[in-house]
Amino acid sequence: MDKKTIVITGSSDGIGYAAAKKLKEKGHDVIIVGRHAKKTERVAAELGAPYHIADYSRLSDVVRLAGELNKYERIDVLCNNAGGVQKERRLTEDGFERTFQINVLAPYLLTRLLIDKLSACGATVIQTASIAANLFSDFDPEDLSSEKKYKSFTAYGNAKLENILFTRALCARYPELNPVAFEPGVVRSNFGSEGGAFVRFCYHSPLKFLFTVSPAKSARRLVYLAEGEAGVDFARGNTYSYKKPYKVKFKDEDGSAAQKLWDECEKRVSKYLKEL
Repeated sequence: MDKKTIVITGSSDGIGYAAAKKLKEKGHDVIIVGRHAKKTERVAAELGAPYHIADYSRLSDVVRLAGELNKYERIDVLCNNAGGVQKERRLTEDGFERTFQINVLAPYLLTRLLIDKLSACGATVIQTASIAANLFSDFDPEDLSSEKKYKSFTAYGNAKLENILFTRALCARYPELNPVAFEPGVVRSNFGSEGGAFVRFCYHSPLKFLFTVSPAKSARRLVYLAEGEAGVDFARGNTYSYKKPYKVKFKDEDGSAAQKLWDECEKRVSKYLKEL
């Protein structure tokens, strides 16, 4: 199997860390991206990998991160894995609802700022989706920042559905790329620490083993796609649960929702894309 250069955001913990460790063990060049400096530095030192720090609640951090990543000779795989769920509706310093910005807008911006390098490498671009896209989403492209109403589960479900729609939109626009999304299961990690009471119970109670799977087990799905070949191991633009396609309840057969999401994200980050 060919050696790949693989960027994994949110790789200082959870599924991102487990996938980075496995891919590094298999001989790939892995680039670690995390929010917390000490934790990210520790993981990078353990794996013998380069690292970068970025807080997705600040779009200026995403712009800086893209500049740093663009200095690498190539990027064969970009894993947009960083994410989070918020108990209450809060805005970032950029003026967007945190769940939307961290899960959707920031990875959208990063991908767009790296698009030339990704295209030149024929890269695989992976989005981490969730079962929440089927269970809790109430997608409204006119209310991406949840101004009309806010529920923690709904905002997160919408964001994960939007990750899937972004994958489809990216697939339609860039035939040289290999976009794909995957459903990782409910992963046992620090992910749900900022969510509501039920989310924290599922992730952190003594009964968490009934609701969650280990990061290492879930990471197999990300590793499979990162090493995989489009058209052989996965179909471009689809969503997977390990090696099998994942049935997404929201159809968007004409692609209009994906188009609308793309356009709305583009408007929100347009000032950062002027040089593209």
